[in-house]
Amino acid sequence: MSNSGKVWDIREAYKKIRNNEWSRGDIGLASSGTSANGTINKVQISTTGNAVGYGNLITAATANGGAMSGNQTRALFAGGDQPSVSNVISYKEFISDGNFADFGDLTTGRQMPTGTGNGTRGIFAGGRTGIGPTVPSNVIDAVSFASLGNATDFGDLTVSRIGSSSMSSPTRGVFAGGGSPTNVIDFITFSSAGNATDFGDIGTTTSPLNYFGGVNSETKGVFAGGGDPSNASIIASITMASTGNSQDFGDLTQSRILMAGASNSVRGLFFGGQQNTPGGPESDVIDFVTIASSGNATDFGDVSGNSSFASGGTSNGHGGLVFGEIQPQSVTYMPGSGRGFVLGGGGASPTSGLQMIFIPTLGNSSDFGNLAATVSSNAGAGNTIKSVSFCGSGPNNTVETFLNTTLGNASDFGDATVSREHVMGTGNATRFCVGGGLTPSDSNVIDYGDFATVGNLTDFGDLTTARGIGHVGPINSSTRGIFAGGGYPSYQNVIDYITIASTSNATDFGDLSTVRIALAGAGSNTRGLVMGGLSPSADNTIEYITIASTSNTTDFGDLTESAYKTSGVSTNIRAVRTAGQTPSTNPTDVLDYVTIASTGNAVDFGDLGLAKKYMGTSSDSHGGLQG
Repeated sequence: MSNSGKVWDIREAYKKIRNNEWSRGDIGLASSGTSANGTINKVQISTTGNAVGYGNLITAATANGGAMSGNQTRALFAGGDQPSVSNVISYKEFISDGNFADFGDLTTGRQMPTGTGNGTRGIFAGGRTGIGPTVPSNVIDAVSFASLGNATDFGDLTVSRIGSSSMSSPTRGVFAGGGSPTNVIDFITFSSAGNATDFGDIGTTTSPLNYFGGVNSETKGVFAGGGDPSNASIIASITMASTGNSQDFGDLTQSRILMAGASNSVRGLFFGGQQNTPGGPESDVIDFVTIASSGNATDFGDVSGNSSFASGGTSNGHGGLVFGEIQPQSVTYMPGSGRGFVLGGGGASPTSGLQMIFIPTLGNSSDFGNLAATVSSNAGAGNTIKSVSFCGSGPNNTVETFLNTTLGNASDFGDATVSREHVMGTGNATRFCVGGGLTPSDSNVIDYGDFATVGNLTDFGDLTTARGIGHVGPINSSTRGIFAGGGYPSYQNVIDYITIASTSNATDFGDLSTVRIALAGAGSNTRGLVMGGLSPSADNTIEYITIASTSNTTDFGDLTESAYKTSGVSTNIRAVRTAGQTPSTNPTDVLDYVTIASTGNAVDFGDLGLAKKYMGTSSDSHGGLQG
């Protein structure tokens, strides 16, 4: 059946995946090594072509000799750096277009370890604990892909070494060669911690080999290059489930060492490196092989800039992953159908948690993932696919992003123009804006960013008056964004608005019924709500405006409790007030809601997973997305 001009039939797509006519995962990543300031290279493995940039590591220097590991959803990068060594592990979601974020630390800092893993566990092995040939390590570290945190000790390699190659099946990780140097191949079983076991030897040369790249299918491991000056184009292979010496596979298109490897279950790629020997010219070559059949490599394309020490590579579809473990996008969730998110916020202290509710259905929140850092006094915005959290306690200028469509953690988006906390957010389907805040004094700055473009924010204009601790929770139509209340230490009743698609200063809209700070905002495409706040005592008032006009607020009803330091989230039909602080000064976990088009008092919605105050919010279906 031809699918030109139409979407794929699900049953046919499934058959193609099972028959390996479509790759299970097709994103291949490789570190940039010494040349590209921490940029990761990305390719589509099943096609040919040049690599493109795919976000930056936390620190550019760590790209020099770091290792990568990946499962179906998440890529990890660990170690590296020169002239010192790094213990940093960073991560990003394969589906994200943002930069890497902090994951945790290795048990010891190392340059030129090797990385492997299966669907649940990432492994980093060997490397050198200082710069020089005399300090190789035999350490094997393990992490769980599903949760952030430091690595734990897994066991030891059979011999200490630097720059070995790694491969994996769903059950076994294999390490081949490495400095200083060795021809040893050994293996671990992912499910049980312990020391590595002898597998065999590199049998394609009498010289020990190091500094090469490895790829694999579920059954076959392939490694290439290496530090044998007489044969640095070598490609060798092993059968993953057995033990024994490696066999000759073929040759690279160019002799080189210090490469990265990435593969799906069909095709293996070798990225960059140094030509022939350590210290040789850097290479931009990407070669590929078909893993199931021996033969020489074929040119795939080029990395984005020459890439030496490109020892880190991974993919979201390598042979160490079981197809049955891949979690497809939920068939019960349609983007834009009503997910609401609570971003960070403080209880006894700031948190990093991302909590989710389904706005059309009453109930308690569920855990979605985590921001990269603990934060409160932030704000958020979202479109159908993506959400952002910006600024917050510190104050800071950090902007993070996550996908609304799949559970997971946030990654770096860029920076706001000014570090602020207690900010206000708004946005439509394409653009988000952050206004006001404390620097620590009141700010009038408005910044904006585009959801589709990762990077630093740009100046938009100014509020009519400088103020922080205004509404949190977007109030907007598809064309207008609203900023209401705020001001510290002098409370204000100001409401002003911007036209989101343009850049200019805000315009006066009208006034709140009382001066008020720390209130919640939400709304449909026609009506905006402000809920609760401090005026100067805790308030349960709900008021509304008609966004397309300019006027003062009108009484709507009351919340189920008086609350401030609160936030709001909405679809085009329903607005939910999320937690906050009560008159007793205790954080609350209460969620209550109203129907936006009517007036009346709020009704209980459910509970937030943790009592919080000063949190940001976003949703996939607020009024700014309705046209």
